[in-house]
Amino acid sequence: MEDLLTRRSVRSYTDEIPPMEVIEEICKAGTYAPTGMNRQSPIILAVTNREVRDRLSELNAQVMGSDNDPFYGAPVVLVVLADKNVRTYVEDGSLVMGNLMNAAHAKGLGSCWIHRAKEVFETEEGKKILKDLGIEGDYVGIGNCILGYTEGDYPQPAPRKENWVYWVK
Repeated sequence: MEDLLTRRSVRSYTDEIPPMEVIEEICKAGTYAPTGMNRQSPIILAVTNREVRDRLSELNAQVMGSDNDPFYGAPVVLVVLADKNVRTYVEDGSLVMGNLMNAAHAKGLGSCWIHRAKEVFETEEGKKILKDLGIEGDYVGIGNCILGYTEGDYPQPAPRKENWVYWVK
């Protein structure tokens, strides 16, 4: 429960890549996210290769019309894609993203959901990246889970809004 209450989006990272076994554990947590009728529509593209990571960052920045690194220097990007032929693909992929971020925090790493995976993997270059990796199917980008060691202070929580929960008893 403590991990769920203390996880925050991190926007400043060191260059140090976490150990591969930690990244693998985080990915495993993603594969245990609930999916509609257990169809398991999502896949995770675990990127630790700096050249590919930087290219994905550039493509993501282009979608925004920016030249800044939208991955905030994080050395690892876990791209979640899901099969658009499964009716619950957006929800399925979103739950995977949540598991990835919570697992990263539980392992002492920072993480953040970065959008625009959908737009990046709709481009010809995005499609080519998947094809070159042997990934076939009608996959849609759901999100980029960036992760790594936090640089500086870990973010503090914002106050919770009023009336978040309405009880029906």
